[in-house]
Amino acid sequence: MKTLETLAQELPSARLYGDGSVVVAGVKPDSRQVQPGDLFVAIQGERADGHRYIPAALRQGAVAIVGEREPDQVEEIVGGKMPVPYVQVPDGRESLAHLAAAWYDHPGRKLKVIGVTGTDGKTTTCTLITSILEAAGHPTGMVSTVSAVIGGKETDTGFHTTTPEALDVQRYLAEMVAVGAEYAILESTSHGLAQHRVTACEYDVAVVTNITHEHLDYHGTFEAYREAKARLFCSLATAYRKPRNVPKVSVLNADDPSFGYLRQIPADMHLAYGLENKAEVTASDLDLAPSGLRFTAHTPAGDFAVDSPLVGRFNVYNILATVAVGVSQGVPAAAMQAGIRAVHGVIGRMDAIDMGQDFTVLIDFAHTPNALERALETVRSLTSKRVIVVFGCAGLRDRGKRPLMGEVAGRLADLTVITAEDPRTERVEDIMAEIAAGCQRTGRQEGADYFCIADRQEAINAAVAMAEPGDLVVITGKGHERSMCYGTTEYPWSDHQAAKKAIKLTSQTRCGRIQQG
Repeated sequence: MKTLETLAQELPSARLYGDGSVVVAGVKPDSRQVQPGDLFVAIQGERADGHRYIPAALRQGAVAIVGEREPDQVEEIVGGKMPVPYVQVPDGRESLAHLAAAWYDHPGRKLKVIGVTGTDGKTTTCTLITSILEAAGHPTGMVSTVSAVIGGKETDTGFHTTTPEALDVQRYLAEMVAVGAEYAILESTSHGLAQHRVTACEYDVAVVTNITHEHLDYHGTFEAYREAKARLFCSLATAYRKPRNVPKVSVLNADDPSFGYLRQIPADMHLAYGLENKAEVTASDLDLAPSGLRFTAHTPAGDFAVDSPLVGRFNVYNILATVAVGVSQGVPAAAMQAGIRAVHGVIGRMDAIDMGQDFTVLIDFAHTPNALERALETVRSLTSKRVIVVFGCAGLRDRGKRPLMGEVAGRLADLTVITAEDPRTERVEDIMAEIAAGCQRTGRQEGADYFCIADRQEAINAAVAMAEPGDLVVITGKGHERSMCYGTTEYPWSDHQAAKKAIKLTSQTRCGRIQQG
C-alpha cells in the first residue's frame, strides 16, 4: 500500500486537494472494479467520460479520486462537497500510466526495455529479439499483442491486437523483475503509444518495422498515425537512465518512408537496417526458398550467415531489425544465428494447417494493404498452382484501406473470397462491397474471380472446396485472434479451427463423390 501523496508526486502537473496521507489499497480506472480502499482514475475517453462514474466509484469504496476536471465541476457531478481527496491532472490516461508504474515500484527502471512498433511484423520481430537475447544467456520477458511470456509461462493478452492497458503492462514488467529477467520486449502499438499504455515503461531501445496505411479511423491522418509511432522514439530522451550507462538506441528501417522523419529524433545511437538504401545492417546473397531464408548479414560488428525457417522477403527485414538490436546490445553472432534459427514462426503468421490434404492452407494475420501484398507475394513463391485468398476488413475501423486491399487481392490472387472480419455494428454486406470495388478496379468479376460470402466459416469452406491439388489457400486478417465481434459482442472464433473444419468437410464430400462414382 502507498499513500495518496506518494502517488500524486509521480504525476506531472498534479494538484492535490484534501488529505494526502490517505492510504491507497489499489488503483482502478473502471468504477465497476473498484474495491474499498482503492484510488479511482477518471479518464475522459472518446465515447465515455470517466468523471460520470465518480459517484459509482465512491459507492464502491474509493478513498481518493484522480481526474481532469476542476474540483467544483467534480462536486457538481457528485452532488455536493467531495467526500474524499481529489487529485487534478492534465491527462487521465497519462496519469494512470505513471500511477501504475509507481504502484509496481517502477519495474521498467530495473530492466533493459526494448520497444517494437510499426504497422506490420511487430510480433515476429519481438519474438526474434527475445530468442536471440535468450540464446545469448540474457533472461528475457516479452509482451506482444498475442501473449505475455514471462519466466517460461505464456499468458494470453486479450481478444484483439493492441497493447494491454497500462496497469497490465506494468504488472507484466513487475513479474519479469520478480523472475529475474534482464530484458523486457514490448510490442508497442500506435494505440498503446497514443493512449499512454506504455508511458513510464522506461525504454532503452526503440525499433520500427515499417509505417503504412492503417488505423486512420482512430488517428485521422497518416501523419497523426506516424506521430503516434514516433512517440516510442521520442520517449528515449525522457526515459530513466539505467545504471552502467545503458545507451538509448534507435533502430530504423532505411527502406521505409518513415526513415527520414524518425532519424531526426535524438538518441545515443542510431542503427539503420535495410536492403535497398544505405544502412549499418544489411544483407546479401538472399535465398528466399519455400523452406526458409538464407542470407549473409553485414553489420558493424562483422558479417555472418543467417539461416531461418521463416519465409518471405518481409521476414528478411524482421530479421535484420533483430540483428540491429543484437548489435546494439553486444549479442555475439553465434547467439544471433542460434536465436534466429530457433524461431519457426508465430501463431497466426503463415501458420500451416496440415490434415493430409493435397493442397496448402495457411493462416496469416495480414490485415493491412501492405501486409496482404507481402503475404500474397510470399505465398505465390510457395506454389506453382493457384493462390486463393480469404479475407475481410474490420467494421468501424479504417475504411480507406478496404478498396486498397481489394485491389491487392485482385492483382495478386487467382481467386478471392471476401468475407466478415469483426464487422461490429456495420453491415457485413457494406464492408464487402467496398472491398469488392477494389477487386473490380483490377478487372476482376464477381462469381468468376471473386466471391462475397458474409459468413466467415462458409467463406473458408468455399475457398477450401475450390482448392485443387497443389493450390494454396491463405486465410488472412484474424491470425491468432480467438473472437469475432458482431455488434458489440465478442463471439468465440478461430481461423485455425474453421480451416480444419473446412478441410474435413471437403475431404468427406470428395470421398462421398468417389464412393458414388
